[in-house]
Amino acid sequence: MPIFSPDRHACAPSYIKLTKQPIAGGTYRPLADNEDSNACAPSTLSGHHSSKLYTQKSAIHATSDNTSVFIPNVDALHLPETADNKSGNGAFGEAGNDNIHFTPLSAEIQLAQTDEHPLMQAFEVCKQAARTTTNALSTAGHAVVKAAKTTGHAIHVAATAVKTAWHTFTNFKAVQLIIKFFRKAYDPWKKRMRFSYAFYAIVFTLLTSAEVIFLQWGVYSEPEYAEDSEVDYTTQILQSVAGQTTRFVSQIWLEQKYQFLLNFIGIGLIYLALVFVLNRFWIATVIFGAAMTAYGVANSIKMGLRNEPILPSDLSFVSNGNGGSLLSFIPKDQQALVNGAITVLIWFSCACLLLFVLDGRRRFIHCSWKHPSSNAKNIIGTSSRALAAILSIVLLVSYTWNLNIPGAWSYTLATNLGYKPVPWNTYEDAKSNGPATTFQSLVRVKAMDKPSEYSKKTMEKIAARYTKEANKINTSRANILTDSTVILILSESFSDPLRVPGISFDIDPMPNIRALKDVTTSGLMLSPGYGGGTANIEYQSLTGMNLANFNDQLISPYQQLVPSQKNVYTFNQIWNDACQAQCSYAFHPYLKNFYLRDSNYKKFGFKYFRTIDSKPALKYQDHIDAGYVSDASAYQNVIDQLNQSDGESQFIQLVTMQNHLPYGDYYTNNEFKEADTSTGLDENEEVQIDTYAKGISYTDQATATFLDQLNMIEQPITVIFYGDHLPGIYASAAKYKENQLTLHESDYFIWSNSSSSSAGSKLSPEESDYSSSNFFMASAAEHMDAKITPFLALLTEVHQSVPAAGRFASTDADWGTGSASYLDSSGQLIKKKHLSSEAKQLLEDYRLIQYDQTAGKGYLSENWFNRVP
Repeated sequence: MPIFSPDRHACAPSYIKLTKQPIAGGTYRPLADNEDSNACAPSTLSGHHSSKLYTQKSAIHATSDNTSVFIPNVDALHLPETADNKSGNGAFGEAGNDNIHFTPLSAEIQLAQTDEHPLMQAFEVCKQAARTTTNALSTAGHAVVKAAKTTGHAIHVAATAVKTAWHTFTNFKAVQLIIKFFRKAYDPWKKRMRFSYAFYAIVFTLLTSAEVIFLQWGVYSEPEYAEDSEVDYTTQILQSVAGQTTRFVSQIWLEQKYQFLLNFIGIGLIYLALVFVLNRFWIATVIFGAAMTAYGVANSIKMGLRNEPILPSDLSFVSNGNGGSLLSFIPKDQQALVNGAITVLIWFSCACLLLFVLDGRRRFIHCSWKHPSSNAKNIIGTSSRALAAILSIVLLVSYTWNLNIPGAWSYTLATNLGYKPVPWNTYEDAKSNGPATTFQSLVRVKAMDKPSEYSKKTMEKIAARYTKEANKINTSRANILTDSTVILILSESFSDPLRVPGISFDIDPMPNIRALKDVTTSGLMLSPGYGGGTANIEYQSLTGMNLANFNDQLISPYQQLVPSQKNVYTFNQIWNDACQAQCSYAFHPYLKNFYLRDSNYKKFGFKYFRTIDSKPALKYQDHIDAGYVSDASAYQNVIDQLNQSDGESQFIQLVTMQNHLPYGDYYTNNEFKEADTSTGLDENEEVQIDTYAKGISYTDQATATFLDQLNMIEQPITVIFYGDHLPGIYASAAKYKENQLTLHESDYFIWSNSSSSSAGSKLSPEESDYSSSNFFMASAAEHMDAKITPFLALLTEVHQSVPAAGRFASTDADWGTGSASYLDSSGQLIKKKHLSSEAKQLLEDYRLIQYDQTAGKGYLSENWFNRVP
């Protein structure tokens, strides 16, 4: 880039207009040490009168800091070829030799370069943009300030108006009298009495005791007696709800059993923690009373519906946003209890509010967060308040965390007070130990204890053993499991009501399924639940695991186990592995977070899970009268999925909802009311059974239509259909011990459509009459004549030796004791000690595999479960 030099003497004033000449190059030379030489550098002058006009009367005094000056090369000057220039050219050398100093480039020369250098041009653009932005921000700032001033002025005007109005109001004579009255009353009010800590202790004891009694009252139900039975009046009183509740309290003195005191301690620690954390006694009292009363009402309703108290795992239902749907499960006969509890809570809250106003003690423990160290009283009070809050929480957590751990301090305390845990039967546990203790004992759950023989070497031996067994079984089987679509249908509460003792109708509620069971693989499924526990049976059918192998404290794997697992094996993953993608789908015509299905199904590997509140939601959601989504609609969603598959094999999971409780009289045309010939039922039980029978009839018709539709699809499809449990409506039958097994047996069948090679297959009665949901996939593979994985080989072997196994919840003290019950091929209960040595070894291998997958290190590879060897 050419550099220009002014055609003037270096010491000429800067206001003299000069001609610019180009300079191609040059060098810097040191300046002389004398002052005169430095005075000729305009660019380094620092004037003392910079703000004054330069005149002869105002001399400029300057000093220079420069030690060198730029001297252009002689041949770099491009001057016109004139005589003067020629002579000038000759003078350049002389000037250099005679120490003639050229001025450095002035600011005007440097500025002239910006139009020719791209970098400088960009710099100018950025500079201009910055200037524009600054101006815009400045304008915006001024606008904001102006708006703030305007708003402030408006507020000031409004405040002045309000102030004026207030002064006008308070100057009224009547108002002045009222103000004087309150001023005179303030001093006595300020000096009002502070309630004593003894009074607080009395309220604490009475309220906690009342809540313990209310919780225990909700566990019991009024006994029913046959018409011809002779029960004396005293016995009736003692066996009534009031009598049983009284006995629970009085056994402290009569039998030296202190379960009442144990429950008092359990919920008392909650109350105490609230008091110390909030440091407001009456506020803590309202919260505690409301929470415990709501818990007692919910516990009473659940005990009546499902013979099971509220469990810690139930809280996940509320925490996942399903609290609003709880009201739909309240039976009509329990609505009075709910309304009464609400009324009591309103009056209780009002009383606590009044006591809070009257109490001169605002803080339970004196403290001052603003001035914690201003004096000794504040230091001691604030420290004590913080320490009390921390210790109360630590004590509550420690008590609850160790309540079911043998040898721990709270477990030892509880057993000394008469605590005898019955974790396999939460109904009995709540009745004998109290619902609060039952709840707290299940907060911390350990899925399985580590077997003493568990090791990597042991698991490798088991893997090899059942890989060999799978190869042996597969030599006689012709089909590939994943060449067919498998539909696993959990039909909510489906069972044959005619099998229940004392129940009869003039018409058959399930003629189609009854006829189907005669021509395809079918039988009875041993259910661990009665009136509930859907997710447990579903877990068994999807994973092949059995609840009987878990510790008794693990009540609900979906809520207590699966959320903490990183990898969960389920049978649908066999299809995912075969298609090298997600080829499994799930449908449920209710809420997606029920039993945490939404998050659990993602772990299981389902591509998507469609519910009434999923996005997108189920397409078909028709209802029958006032009931839930019908089974016919649920089936239609599956048909749509099959039509979209383009013939691709897939795994489909369907959990229906139509026959879920409650069973109010909501079907408009219920022919089973007239057809009911049952005896010994009260009015409420009869209404529920008639409604349930009508629902089963609807399911029977919808299932027959669904199977006909599957027969029209030209691809192999196999259906596994089962009822998860019986509804908890057979109160009369449940009173008798001999009916317990019947009330834990539901119906199942395995069926293949006409495009399947296994159409019309039916396993022998020894192989199919009795089963558990964990064996369904192994039985389906046998029904389909399909090759199996090593894990399915294990389940096949166990099923042949032990047809059914389960852990039960029952009102019978002998039922389910020892955590597990087993059935032989004839459906009779058999104790584990009477099993063959081969069956015992199979069960032991089964237990090791379940531990490895749920609580162990996962030595068995994914391929061992998913792939045919």
